Amino acid sequence: MKTTQVFVRKTMLRYLFVPALLFFSIAAAQESESYAFTGVHVVSMDSDDVLADLTVVVSSGRIAAIGADRTVEIPDNTTMISAEGRYLMPGLAEMHGHVPGNDDPQYLEDVLFLYIANGVTTVRGMQGQPGHLELRAQLASHEILGPRFITSGPALNGNRVNGPDDARQLVLQQEQAGYDFIKLLRGLSRAEFDAAVEAGAEAGIALAGHVSEDVGVGRALEAHQATIDHLDGYIQYLIPPEVDLSNSEPGFYGVNLLDMVDEDRLAQAAIDTREAGVWIVPTQALVEHIALPNPTAQEQAVRPEMAYMPPDIVQGWIASKERLFGPISSIPDGGSRLQALRRRLIKTMHDEGVNLLLGSDAPQIFAVPGFSLHQELGLIVEAGLSPFEALLTGTVAPAEFFDTEDEFGRIRVGLAADFVLLDGNPLEDVGAASRPLGVMVRGVWLNRARLDRGLAAISARHQ
Repeated sequence: MKTTQVFVRKTMLRYLFVPALLFFSIAAAQESESYAFTGVHVVSMDSDDVLADLTVVVSSGRIAAIGADRTVEIPDNTTMISAEGRYLMPGLAEMHGHVPGNDDPQYLEDVLFLYIANGVTTVRGMQGQPGHLELRAQLASHEILGPRFITSGPALNGNRVNGPDDARQLVLQQEQAGYDFIKLLRGLSRAEFDAAVEAGAEAGIALAGHVSEDVGVGRALEAHQATIDHLDGYIQYLIPPEVDLSNSEPGFYGVNLLDMVDEDRLAQAAIDTREAGVWIVPTQALVEHIALPNPTAQEQAVRPEMAYMPPDIVQGWIASKERLFGPISSIPDGGSRLQALRRRLIKTMHDEGVNLLLGSDAPQIFAVPGFSLHQELGLIVEAGLSPFEALLTGTVAPAEFFDTEDEFGRIRVGLAADFVLLDGNPLEDVGAASRPLGVMVRGVWLNRARLDRGLAAISARHQ
């Protein structure tokens, strides 16, 4: 499953092990450096087997030992956690997330706590800004706690890029500034995209994100774009090349073009993607939040997790859905047909061996950080993947994408202690992962009571 693009690994490893911000100290979050979880069922993600009744020892932020009870050496002054009948699985990665800027420290704190409270221990930030570089430098000392954080620079789009030379310079400047990868938005010309690709290859920094209309999926695959997010451009790619789309407005992720799609092209689209070594982040939850008539925007706005978002943001989401859904509603069954086709595309890509990554674009329209990633997991299962296969996209696959399988993604001796403790078996019901009894972030343990206190404090701020 490893990408063929060496420069993807090089740039994204630069700051991979720097934690993101959470405005309470690590000392306040844990009492000891060693923990032992006893009698726990381990979902290691090495296979779809559950390893029953084990002891897992954590020391200095790493998994130090895994073995049968009474056979594992437990250091002195270890905090013992009785976990009989409970399940331990790796923390999840949000591979299309957003981290706010530091202009509103409280909102930044809340967003990152929401990720952690939902067992999200890695975030790939898709909308970087200069403040994130300063933030990352502050975090390099590990004095504050948060998800493992990989950040793009400010996105390249048609409004920001002024010609191929400008595209080249922006890529080189972001690499020199120290960003981990380049985020692509829409509106780039083919010449601008090509210049960015050339500069990225020269500087050793990856390009990831959207597919501009003037570029198309075919060129993005040819250029070995690191990830294509949202399945952007794939509706157009499923339309026979002899069909003239020059006067067609694709609409929301191609919804206006559904009648032109040739579904016999699904398998070949997946094969092309696999052979190009391009990874896919579907963000199915975000699209379903917007494209389907039910629940309505008003109904979505009163979902329980909305209590953790500022009211003005939720009101903005209502307006955004209503604005975007209006044109979709004019197409007979447009939203449901779009989603059904996307689900078939996800399943076909999986069956053909395309590398899938879990992501939900939070915080975005009705995508609350952490909560939306569990919605994404459920939708990936509904698309036809097993719970184990869906969980791979948020655990093992991100570690393979970054070429850091010796750091996270599994429960294995020597890896970072990034995991969640659950009441139920997520391999039987992926929804069991959505309410952890506790979360460990590189050796820092937050039990359910602490998670609840943090969530209650966020909710109280938004009453």
